[in-house]
Amino acid sequence: MTITIRAIAVEDLRAITVLADQLGYTMSEPQMLENMQAVIGHADCDAFVAVHENQVVGWIGLVHRIQLESSPFCEINGLVVDEKYRGKGIGAALVEKAKEWTNKKGCGRLRLRTNVKRVDAHRFYSGLGFTELKEQKVFEIAV
Repeated sequence: MTITIRAIAVEDLRAITVLADQLGYTMSEPQMLENMQAVIGHADCDAFVAVHENQVVGWIGLVHRIQLESSPFCEINGLVVDEKYRGKGIGAALVEKAKEWTNKKGCGRLRLRTNVKRVDAHRFYSGLGFTELKEQKVFEIAV
């Protein structure tokens, strides 16, 4: 199977939206387009797609984080491979692209967060050499 990794483009909107839904994040196409354009236009964010036979079969979102309480790091803020294509090395190829992007940012650390319920994802990331640092709770308030 031949996979090409490239930067996302607005033409990927439909595929990105469908895959986000598989990840559990249902979003309208207009909102997804707004999000994609913000990522594409931001120096500290990026996203890449995995393409097989001219079809987007996965994507990864990245952000370079600078915080007061820690050294700068890069973070995977979304990764999904179409359920029909999982287990074929596509996720690992997207993570390799994330590592390259992290190095280009001059950062020595790549992080990610994953829902405690995603046991298969935990095994996947551990298998790629990621180390679990901590568990968290996420809080939100409408303002």
